[in-house]
Amino acid sequence: MNRLIALIVAPWLLASVAWAAEPPVYTGLLSNTGAGGYDTVSYFEQGEPTEGSSEYTTEYQGATWRFTNAENLAQFKANPDRFVPAYGGYCAWAVSQGYLAKGDPKHWSIREGRLFLNYNQSVQESWLENTDELITQADANWPAVLK
Repeated sequence: MNRLIALIVAPWLLASVAWAAEPPVYTGLLSNTGAGGYDTVSYFEQGEPTEGSSEYTTEYQGATWRFTNAENLAQFKANPDRFVPAYGGYCAWAVSQGYLAKGDPKHWSIREGRLFLNYNQSVQESWLENTDELITQADANWPAVLK
């Protein structure tokens, strides 16, 4: 009887472990849109976040990315890794601490050509106080923190 129960329960347990891993790009609970629908190219080109349009989209790393115009979409398609937020758009400070939290596209910074999102203004202030050390910690934790 115990063997029968183990045979029934084991696949369920293995499946639940597989479900525990988080996706590599943060999209929120009811969305499949990276960076909250903001145009990630705009951070680099305009120096500010700009909401993307459903008219200009592409799929990358399991998420939908939106852009304000065809030029930004083309730039992203040519080199998506340049424009995808570090740590898939999860909060960079949280990743540096060894856990995941949502990244808010309105709380951002660019360092050494990489876009970083933070959870909120307070967390971003902490991030900006010691960015270089926190990037080192976050890089060491990524992508293992997804599991």
